[in-house]
Amino acid sequence: MEALLGAVREIPAQVAPGAVGYPSLFLLVAFGALVPVVPTGALVSAASAVAFHRSPPALPLLLVFAVAALAAFLGDLLLYWLGQRGGRSRSGSRWLERMRERAEPDRLEAARRKLDEHGVTVLVVSRLVPAGRIPVMVACLLSRVPVRRFVRGAAPACLVWTATYQMIGILGGSLFPEPWQGVAAAVGLTLLVGAVPSAWRRLRPVQVPR
Repeated sequence: MEALLGAVREIPAQVAPGAVGYPSLFLLVAFGALVPVVPTGALVSAASAVAFHRSPPALPLLLVFAVAALAAFLGDLLLYWLGQRGGRSRSGSRWLERMRERAEPDRLEAARRKLDEHGVTVLVVSRLVPAGRIPVMVACLLSRVPVRRFVRGAAPACLVWTATYQMIGILGGSLFPEPWQGVAAAVGLTLLVGAVPSAWRRLRPVQVPR
């Protein structure tokens, strides 16, 4: 337990805004957009919790927001470009296949319906729903949505996503006097928010067609 607490206390030093922290935040968020194994939401919340404890906090929070939003946007744009390339060439086909493998068939079908109904604005919601981004992106690729149109949806989606997780980080940072405690609270809140939709889908009653 003491070792775990010690590791948590070291997190602020690793995600703290600064000469090393901002480039690291950018690279991790961008990489997480390409390969969804990095908990980018928790990372943004942790960095925001640390920035909240800076004096004054306004500039660090603004820089965390700008860096994370730009990294998420560029990561999404690069992934979409790779997906488009995969649809046009054999050398890039593995990217599209990997994306399709991550998208469950029922989610992909739902994403295609929502894309037809609401257009690229559905990207905003997909960014906030756990495991919702890839199915919508694949639906855009299968519908051959141009990059410019994709950008019109991806840009506000990344801004809303960053703002949401930054607010979670600010909330966590405001609850405790020590930065590491705020980071732990922010990460916990992020994981809780991410787990709620999955838990709801599992617990809600299955509708049997008549």
